Amino acid sequence: MDNYLASGVHIGTQQKNRDMEEYIYRARTDGLYVMDVQKTDEKIRVAGRFVAQYKPQDVLIVSARQYGKKPITMFAQVTGVRAKPGRFVPGSLTNPNLKEFMEIKLLITTDPRADAQAISEARDAGIPVIALCDSDNETSYVDLVIPTNNKGKKALSLVYMLLAREVLMARGEIDSYEKFQHTPESFEGE
Repeated sequence: MDNYLASGVHIGTQQKNRDMEEYIYRARTDGLYVMDVQKTDEKIRVAGRFVAQYKPQDVLIVSARQYGKKPITMFAQVTGVRAKPGRFVPGSLTNPNLKEFMEIKLLITTDPRADAQAISEARDAGIPVIALCDSDNETSYVDLVIPTNNKGKKALSLVYMLLAREVLMARGEIDSYEKFQHTPESFEGE
């Protein structure tokens, strides 16, 4: 839990969405909402087991956020899933005539607001969505919420590192956390 706090995983925004109320621990005096890190930890474990059920080539992870690009690239490298850092090309999941078209069975996003196009296409194609959601995010089309600060560099690198570790554990590729050779710093963007 100390790692969550040190990385700022618990720091939300000054706004909250009704969808995220169950994941908010309290509001600070400066108006920032604080996420419940126990729920974050629980959801990372659930998400890891969920992702492990899919073949790596059937999973796409996206991030339009600057600080999410390196963590998702590392997540893809460690787990073997496909990554699309940066701009998501409209039609990538719904238009087979596009060069960028991909057939996937699971989508992971860094921010429902920034990655709205990918989530919309996943919804249209009937693809489940896992999303890192901050206190102000809407979760209407998100199937599995990981409550976290999805804007902070350190928070994103820690959450994606832990999620990668959980995926490998659930697949049986490692049999203990000690055998996971990566650190949050190795997932951290510039």
